[in-house]
Amino acid sequence: MSTTEEPAAALPQATRQEERKVLAGTLVGTTIEWYDFFIYAQAAGLVLAGLYFAPLAQENAALAQIISWATLGISFLFRPLGAVVAGHLGDRLGRKKMLVFTLVTMGVATTLIGLLPTHAQIGVWAPILLVFFRILQGFSAGGEWGGAALMSVEHAPRDRRGYFGAYPQIGVPCGMILATGVMFLVTTSMSEEAFLAWGWRIPFLSSVLLIVVGYLIRRAVDESPVFKEMLLRKKESAAPLGQLFRHNSREVSLTALIFIANNAAGYLLIAFFSSYATRPVGEGGLGMDRGPVLLATIVAAFGWLLFTLFGGIISDRLGRIRTFQIGYVLLLVWAVPMFLLIETADILWFGVAAFVLTIGLGLSYGPQSALYAEMFPVNVRYSGVSIGYAIGAILGGAFAPLIAEVLLRETGTTTAIGLYIAVLCLVSLVAVSLVKETKGTNLRVEEAHQEYLRTHPEAKEQL
Repeated sequence: MSTTEEPAAALPQATRQEERKVLAGTLVGTTIEWYDFFIYAQAAGLVLAGLYFAPLAQENAALAQIISWATLGISFLFRPLGAVVAGHLGDRLGRKKMLVFTLVTMGVATTLIGLLPTHAQIGVWAPILLVFFRILQGFSAGGEWGGAALMSVEHAPRDRRGYFGAYPQIGVPCGMILATGVMFLVTTSMSEEAFLAWGWRIPFLSSVLLIVVGYLIRRAVDESPVFKEMLLRKKESAAPLGQLFRHNSREVSLTALIFIANNAAGYLLIAFFSSYATRPVGEGGLGMDRGPVLLATIVAAFGWLLFTLFGGIISDRLGRIRTFQIGYVLLLVWAVPMFLLIETADILWFGVAAFVLTIGLGLSYGPQSALYAEMFPVNVRYSGVSIGYAIGAILGGAFAPLIAEVLLRETGTTTAIGLYIAVLCLVSLVAVSLVKETKGTNLRVEEAHQEYLRTHPEAKEQL
């Protein structure tokens, strides 16, 4: 990794309109992708156990819920595959087709879940198909993030990479706001019986409209010269995986470890909190009303959005490492007290617990795109950031709700969950502290472009 200052004009200066298109493309695309992902996460905590694992749910409701959480985690195992395939096909088919492909694949899988018959209707095929569609979601998510992150960071002014890189990051809380908001409207506009019978399908089926919107926006952005340049950059960056792990295995390992605590804590906010809070007391929950809990979760998601954007901005001043460290210290300190507040079963304290959590979440998520892009040399950057992110998600959020559920059942207290998150925060804090500050790193994009054009004359036609 080069650490010299890059020239002020490392890339041809894009117009403000083009920059806005890039930021809009990364934000809207990731928001739609994560809406689809989070709708499943919330449904897994609220309804899927009883509908798709019905025989088990009747005998052992706790085990059925654990298996429902497991279907949430299974998709993460396919994220690295999605990252690899997206990189390979992107080289051959172009960036536009892959961006649309990941968006449509996610949307189709989500829509089909909304149409999927339950166990009572088709028996064992119901959970089998549910897992299959969930795998498609994970595959799609794995191919999305790396390209969006690099697109934003590599086209940012050197002193604003953290801010630009925060845009694909805030797609996560935006997707959560959208998903939770739709779920809130559905649950509060009908009876519990109607929601369990058919209402829960509405958020999944709504994905059809989002696919159309996302496709139109991404098609418009792709017409920008910035996107065409990004297609060229993606081609040169798709180095063989062997080269990545031979020369940059340390960076891949560190990016994965840096992400695990943020991803685990984030998925507790996304899925576990509302499930635990609204579950009947007799089934190991707090028995809180679903509407207010979802509303409090939406408020917390707005906090996550603001603090993520703020984290990207201050990382341009304080540095990526220092911003991450502050975020993880806050998460570490808050992990146990947060659950003590949730245990009160008071909606006000529940909201406070969730909102304060988002401060540390945002500070340890906003600078991620910039940090990861600056950690890898250009020839392995795309594969490096995508695979490191995917592995970190497997080790962090993939099974965090499941682990939280098991800890709750085995210990009878949420304090064990808080300690679990605290340990992960300590691991991620140590990992990020092992990285030398990257702010100001020369990304060497223009040099790579010129070398690529010299060795691949046919590529000029694509510009």
